[in-house]
Amino acid sequence: MTKHTSKSLAATPRQWRALSLGMLMGGLLLASAAQAQLSDADIPATQPESSSGYQTKPGWPLKTRGVSAANPLAAKAGHDILKAGGSAVDAAIAVQMVLTLVEPQSSGIGGGAFLLHHDGSKLQAFDGRETAPNLAHEEIFMFNNGQTMSFDETSVGGRAVGVPGTLRMLEKAHQQHGKLPWAKLFQPAITLAEQGFKITPRLNALLLADRALRQDPQAAPYFYKPNGQPFPVGRVLKNPGLAQTFKLIAKEGADAFYQGALAQSVVDKVQQHPNNPGLLTMRDMLHYRAVVREALCFPHTTKANTTVQVCGIGAPSSGLLAIGQIMGTLAQTNAANDSARPWSERNTVVPSAHWLHNYNEAARLAFADRALYVADPEFVKAPGGDWKALLAPAYLKERAALIGEQRMATANAGSPAAGKVSLAPMPDQVEHGTSQISIVDGLGNTLSMTTSIQTAFGSRIMVGNGKKGGFLLNNQLTDFSFSPYDAQGQVIANRVQANKRPRSSMSPTLVLEQNANGERGQALATLGSPGGAMIIHFTAQSLWGMLHWDLNAQQAINMPHSGITGANGPLLLEANTFPADTIGALKNKNHLVLQLDMPSGLQAIQRQNAQWLGAADPRREGQVSGD
Repeated sequence: MTKHTSKSLAATPRQWRALSLGMLMGGLLLASAAQAQLSDADIPATQPESSSGYQTKPGWPLKTRGVSAANPLAAKAGHDILKAGGSAVDAAIAVQMVLTLVEPQSSGIGGGAFLLHHDGSKLQAFDGRETAPNLAHEEIFMFNNGQTMSFDETSVGGRAVGVPGTLRMLEKAHQQHGKLPWAKLFQPAITLAEQGFKITPRLNALLLADRALRQDPQAAPYFYKPNGQPFPVGRVLKNPGLAQTFKLIAKEGADAFYQGALAQSVVDKVQQHPNNPGLLTMRDMLHYRAVVREALCFPHTTKANTTVQVCGIGAPSSGLLAIGQIMGTLAQTNAANDSARPWSERNTVVPSAHWLHNYNEAARLAFADRALYVADPEFVKAPGGDWKALLAPAYLKERAALIGEQRMATANAGSPAAGKVSLAPMPDQVEHGTSQISIVDGLGNTLSMTTSIQTAFGSRIMVGNGKKGGFLLNNQLTDFSFSPYDAQGQVIANRVQANKRPRSSMSPTLVLEQNANGERGQALATLGSPGGAMIIHFTAQSLWGMLHWDLNAQQAINMPHSGITGANGPLLLEANTFPADTIGALKNKNHLVLQLDMPSGLQAIQRQNAQWLGAADPRREGQVSGD
């Protein structure tokens, strides 16, 4: 294997979309290639949505309750529901419906979600991940000659549309934890859809950058002028089609989405796409089920030598597993006690090069395990029959021993359980985006929900009742491995199979107290982020800042980001946020350093004694609303 050069490469969002990560992630980049001019058509961006600026966020003190969401209108809608006596789940439903309207590029009722809920004693994980259609097969993303399709060939149109799960999941959570009537929770979004909302700079920028959305006959006149230019910032955009859809679902429940005329319109748009039809059927819509799973937690010792439990969603999400492996491995290295230093340019702190090296080596090991083992638990067995084997302290101690002072040549999957593994690691693929909702309700409930339609604007298929507007469908099946097996014919765990849920990086996270008996106590924080595979790093690094560097939630979110998206790929740094000596030290440790924008969208709420602090990412338009 060719050794990485000690070169640094800065990439604009447009250049990064063109970057040939296929070579980089295999560790095959030669020094001459690292310095070559990037061409414009190799592979999509690692980041699901391009950057749209940086706005300093203050952090929001809260006495009893609050909502942190990706758009101020959505946060306000959730807060209004809380003030009306609603629960955290009630507020999350209102927030999601408003996000479907005002942030259509990131999430919506045409996609899927994971929701983590704690009521003060009981912890539950609600799985609303999309499923592959019943007619899907493992070579759906391959040509007849055995070559895999490109991301662009699969992602636009019906081929990659999975059965949407968000509404079924929210309905199940509401049945258990709702306080207000289902229909009331849709009213804020209905009102906004009918009266209109102002197009934000971020939505305008993403509409301008996208080309495929203009090809959908329902989406084009809703988002764009006749000349193909997006409607400008500040334009009031009304969505009567979505209002009609919401009224139907408010009246009849989620069944109105999964059966009848609305479901048939979803199926028809997928099957009849003119360029890339899909396999979704009415049977798939009728048979979709949300799942309540056991939440997955790991203990973690903080700087103050107290132990907390960090909890999230297990398989089919790789988020909590990877975060747990990274933090557990890092805790057993000589960087565990490293501090961060002040960085005046953004009024934040910056991790040391030593910490960044150890963190990202731990991440490479975790991502190697992720590529081999993690997939839908209904189809793939956990190592040794228990996903917690990947988080066992003894195993992570073995992994930590592999980290040296220089970048390891190759990070391979480990063996957390006895027995031969007859699987191949999934090749590195670009993953795409989401939205995060964090809520505390003052009634003892804390919630973290990550919700997605995959790429910006999903499949670029718009569906809905009425004459104008609607909602967008996901393209989440692109989270499956495009190839079902490796060159030796060994199968990949996360290959496409009928009715299977694709692996995810979504990481809705709750931090809970742990008492002397090892039992869970009250919630200390709720957080999560969009960002494809980088979700794992955005969340893990914010947690580390909160638990080890005495940062509050807003300060932790503000920190510059780093990460890897494949076990043997380059080290990614957020552009213009790290001192030159830090970058130089990483290059001296043999890392190939790439700098790019990282428009994370972290949302968090953190307990501060008897009160709370809400936080929102300065890289997007999120806000906190509460009292």
